[in-house]
Amino acid sequence: MYVVATPLLAAVLLHNRITRLTWLAVVLAFGGLAVLSLDGLSVGYGEAITFLAALLYALHIVGLGAWSNARDALGMSILQVVVVAVICLVASAPHGIVLPDTGRDWLSVVYMAVFPAAVALLAQTWAQAHLSATRAAIVMSMEPVFAAFFAVLLGGETLTGRMVTGGVLVLAAMLIVEVGPRRKVEAEVPHIAV
Repeated sequence: MYVVATPLLAAVLLHNRITRLTWLAVVLAFGGLAVLSLDGLSVGYGEAITFLAALLYALHIVGLGAWSNARDALGMSILQVVVVAVICLVASAPHGIVLPDTGRDWLSVVYMAVFPAAVALLAQTWAQAHLSATRAAIVMSMEPVFAAFFAVLLGGETLTGRMVTGGVLVLAAMLIVEVGPRRKVEAEVPHIAV
């Protein structure tokens, strides 16, 4: 959902103009993600939270697109990690914080904190200094495609037609925004001075 929300928010908040070809890529990416992740359509509490999280993530992408630059990527990434840590601490405090018991559990926590969190935020912050928010969202939509690929390769999952169809749609979307012609306005990354 953040793939669709990002260009909408970028258009509204940053007044970015988005080409028809980019909108086509957004629709393809959204369709591919839907094929990969949806199994029927039901809306409950979990779906509502997921929708809210997608909107917040889209705001995060738009904000990074507006404020990130390559020179300040490390500082902004540290700030993002601290904010996420504080939010998680506050969210888990009412039920009590339980620390890992074993060294293996601590290793898992440290790994998850460093690679998928800190390093990924640093890479995203640096990349968004060079990409528009919409293009970044479409590129990041490859994440579930890689998850499905590694689930089949390493996790024993069965390759299905849904996986292939969804993956092809997302890949097509990414190729459209990366290889397709761009207007000068869309190629520029607008930054907001602080």
